[in-house]
Amino acid sequence: MDQRNHMHRQVANMRQSLFDQGYLDEQFIQLEELQDDTNPNFVEEIVTLFYRDSGRMIANLEQALERRPIDFIKLENFMHQFKGSSSSIGAKKVKAECTQFKEYCKAGNGDGCVRTMAQVKKEYALLRKKLEVYFQMARQAGPLVTACRRK
Repeated sequence: MDQRNHMHRQVANMRQSLFDQGYLDEQFIQLEELQDDTNPNFVEEIVTLFYRDSGRMIANLEQALERRPIDFIKLENFMHQFKGSSSSIGAKKVKAECTQFKEYCKAGNGDGCVRTMAQVKKEYALLRKKLEVYFQMARQAGPLVTACRRK
């Protein structure tokens, strides 16, 4: 049992570091609050769906960035969709880069969009790796058993 408690502490510490380092925001906590015994992997499933579906959005953004002349309205619409999806899982740094990208679109700054898209992809990939490790550790630790009072 001591080994399991140690693993749970490691998972809790890793989770906290994702917040402390600014990778996640309160939306992630709201997702966790929806997770229960009937669906113990709810958050992981939502994050997995996000990463599965967002690949298409990134491809659309990259294709739109390559076209000349750049259609900033189309780019901003694609990024708006991606930002909304990122927000839904609490991807704080990704969302911040999306906001910057949209500002460059409004300013008609193609170079800014290209630079920021690289940052979006970097934060997106980094968060994906960190969450994969987090969910793997959480699965290995198993469910956290807590005592509760009867109502």
